[in-house]
Amino acid sequence: MLHKDRIPALLLIFLLFFACKTEESGHPIMTVNGAVFSSDLGVTLTHEHVMVDWIGADSTGYHRWEREEVIERALPYFLEASGRGIDTFIDCTPAYLGRDPFVLAELSRRSGVMILTNTGFYGAVDNRFVPDYAHHETAEEIAERWIDEFENGIDGSEIRPGFIKMSVAEEQPLTELHRKLVEAAAITHHRTGLTILSHTIGDLPAIEQIELLRSSGVRPEAWVWTHAQSGSLEGNLEAANLGAWIALDNVQFSPEHEDGEHGSIDWYANRIMRLKEAGFLNQLLISHDAGWYDVGEEKGGSFRGYSDLFDFLVPELADRGFNDEEIMQLLISNPKNAFGIRVRAD
Repeated sequence: MLHKDRIPALLLIFLLFFACKTEESGHPIMTVNGAVFSSDLGVTLTHEHVMVDWIGADSTGYHRWEREEVIERALPYFLEASGRGIDTFIDCTPAYLGRDPFVLAELSRRSGVMILTNTGFYGAVDNRFVPDYAHHETAEEIAERWIDEFENGIDGSEIRPGFIKMSVAEEQPLTELHRKLVEAAAITHHRTGLTILSHTIGDLPAIEQIELLRSSGVRPEAWVWTHAQSGSLEGNLEAANLGAWIALDNVQFSPEHEDGEHGSIDWYANRIMRLKEAGFLNQLLISHDAGWYDVGEEKGGSFRGYSDLFDFLVPELADRGFNDEEIMQLLISNPKNAFGIRVRAD
């Protein structure tokens, strides 16, 4: 359970209600249109995007895009995804990089697909998307901002984040700022129970984050290594053995990829097979990292849909002997276990 003395009354009522239903319905999940049970998630894409704004934290904002234009551009892809059986879509665009919970809420209403948004800061790309104040505030002060979004809503709305999205650079060891972001995520997790999903490139930053979270009392089960395909098999296995979630999340078919080449459907199937053989199928998440209405491009530029996983990867896994239960483990059971709201602490 979350810490009762730190939760506003209305949110506490919600959490107590869900706690009574946990055994039959799982843990609570916070979508952009309200709370649901994790048992309601269904087939879930765990790392996708609607849009992104690359201009930087000092210049981005809602003034940079027309919401209705973004919605109309993305809606056909959501309707296609819904037609493929997608129930839930986890949008990983963070604050100061194009996050717009109002767009997501309207897309969810029009498409019928449940959507999760996030709180947190994105530290990769030379901290270009980290607001200036984060350089000077303490981890506790940053965490209070993220906790406030969960408790009171984002930007004056009633829309709350369903997870923490952060990122670190590839540097090893982590920079002082990025250690502070990890510490802020740990504080936020203790106070909210939100899962931490971290954009992480390479083995060493992944393991360092796990160890830093453990030193803050957060179990690795609360942490998702997103872009784990950037790491080695050995790094994936080490992180999984510690208890972390392994997210392979840039699944896409390209005729230019040869079988076995990194990034090919065959490569993803091979990595999933190896992790399954090692006993970690129940810690795997798969997704496209697709979408990407680019605010800086005319009509948002190119937009990659959310179907390759179903058109290419799932059939490949089936050809390799994955049964229906194992496919559902990847697409339904694992996402609801990864993103169910509860504190995972020692």
